[in-house]
Amino acid sequence: MSAKIYLNNGREKSLKRKHPWVFSKAVSKIKGKPLSGETVDILDAKGNWLASGAYSPESQIRVRVWSFNQEEMIDRNFFLQKLQNARLRRDYFIKQGQLTGYRLIAGESDSMPGVTIDIYDNIIVCQLLSAGADHQRHIIVDCLKELYPDFYIYERSDVDVRKKEGLAPLVGWLTDPAPSPEVTINEHGIKILVNVETGHKTGFYLDQRMARLTAGSYAKDKTVLNCFSYTGTFAVHCAANGAKSVTNVDVSDTALTLAQRNLEVNGLENAPVEHVKQDVFKLLREYKKEGKTFDMIILDPPKFVDSKAALTRACRGYKDINMIAMQLLNPGGILMTFSCSGLLDANLFQKVVADAALDANKQAHIVERTQQAHDHPISSNYPEGFYLKGLVCQVS
Repeated sequence: MSAKIYLNNGREKSLKRKHPWVFSKAVSKIKGKPLSGETVDILDAKGNWLASGAYSPESQIRVRVWSFNQEEMIDRNFFLQKLQNARLRRDYFIKQGQLTGYRLIAGESDSMPGVTIDIYDNIIVCQLLSAGADHQRHIIVDCLKELYPDFYIYERSDVDVRKKEGLAPLVGWLTDPAPSPEVTINEHGIKILVNVETGHKTGFYLDQRMARLTAGSYAKDKTVLNCFSYTGTFAVHCAANGAKSVTNVDVSDTALTLAQRNLEVNGLENAPVEHVKQDVFKLLREYKKEGKTFDMIILDPPKFVDSKAALTRACRGYKDINMIAMQLLNPGGILMTFSCSGLLDANLFQKVVADAALDANKQAHIVERTQQAHDHPISSNYPEGFYLKGLVCQVS
């Protein structure tokens, strides 16, 4: 019989709106002695059943909801159905983009809190980041083996959030190792090399897929500066669409080497693309001193905001790079600027960019917005699922 979590009076409202989190301060009492990750029943102050979820005694998010249906058992069939339904929701987008790399499970947005599952060609990469996900790992992996019998499975549960759940990082193959950790995926006719062992996140930034397409649509005949370029996939789209020149800037030799290989695998080894190993903040200032300008600048920085306490400092960082980038643009130039920080909401990000334009003495017109790709959905009852924001600005 499941342990029971009783909520303080009035704290059931978010659950009635199907939000999947119960915070520690919402808990009134616990009946039973649930272990970390075990499934518990969640009841309101009067004892009315609300949901079932995974208990996490060390996290501020004390319970993450698996189901709002009292008749639903949290068993193997439950997870098998979640995986099958997630794939069905994505089938149209996978076929439309001819994708061989995509996100199958996006945590709470796919009703699987703490679970991220990405597919790269014939390798599945899992991140099991919550106590509940870790507790159910054998069932989840077993379901993946049934649905994708010829695929290799690799775990990248190496994210800091596991510490908040009282979990140690875990990395390694959950099947026999693949012949190589590097695979080639396809998106909208472009090939991309991905190393699931050493690449960022689960191996690659799948969430920027639509933004890469957008960048290509603006790039023809333009001089492009691609900042925080990582493995250069924005540059590949720009070069494939006739950019006059592209400059990739990153601090990692490994990333820039892979950026060149990404050009080569697409037959673009002779495209006018250069790779510069440099800190973006320093290089932008150097270019400003030199009077160097571009027709298009892409700013896709890493996450600047890890906590609410860091928000003010992060806004200063975003404002700084956007201001200098605008000063480096030729009149009518295109700035594509992004934030992947979930704690920085879209309105605040737009304000930061607007303030940057004022300080740069420029006029910025927002002509397009981008967000995370279709396989990273935002559930209507889980607005926190919206984290990746992009603005395309024409600057004069």
